[in-house]
Amino acid sequence: MNLTNRSRSGFDRVLEVCRACLQQWLLKWSPESTPKCGRWVAMALLFSLAACSPEQPQFKSIDVTGANYAQGFTLTDHNGQTRSLSDFKGKVVVLFFGYTQCPDVCPTSLSELTEVKRLLGADGDKLQGVFVTVDPARDTAEVLKAYMANFDPSFVAFVPTDDELAKVGKDFKIYYKKAEGKTPTSYTMDHSAFSYVYDTQGRLRLYSRYGSGAQVLAQDIKLLLK
Repeated sequence: MNLTNRSRSGFDRVLEVCRACLQQWLLKWSPESTPKCGRWVAMALLFSLAACSPEQPQFKSIDVTGANYAQGFTLTDHNGQTRSLSDFKGKVVVLFFGYTQCPDVCPTSLSELTEVKRLLGADGDKLQGVFVTVDPARDTAEVLKAYMANFDPSFVAFVPTDDELAKVGKDFKIYYKKAEGKTPTSYTMDHSAFSYVYDTQGRLRLYSRYGSGAQVLAQDIKLLLK
């Protein structure tokens, strides 16, 4: 498409508005409110809009640049220090919410993130893994520190209070719910399985779906590091 500078500017603004609307719809989507096929259609449209703007990096994950949610938090980490998400500026941050007794999603996601760091090679030190527990009752600082060490000791885990978790969950559009077990301590936690990716300036850039794979996330991070 041959566009003048003025018309291209207007065209880009239209694309940005459409992209933002679709991003918001995707994050609010639920199986009860919309048929599953509707989400796939919206995702296809989102990727098509991204392809129409050659100036935008071609990410494999969902580009949420400019989103007004998941902007930051201040919580206590597994070393007992109060830290903010902005403390990690200078690195690409991959943020995941989960819990240490998660049987599959959490260990899989953290293992993939360890592999992403390896795939980045010399740039591996520019990646920061951040984990926020949705089960603060069982995930103490000591438990989380040992859990992170199973994957990469540079990854940082945070332990919110119940009130802090409620606020962060709302701000970051995270779903979590306790599923009772046979005993008071054998419960599980249903929770969101995606990750947020922030660039080196601390800006939210990507929504990485669970199961995308280490190769896909590594390629997207390489684009962010350019």
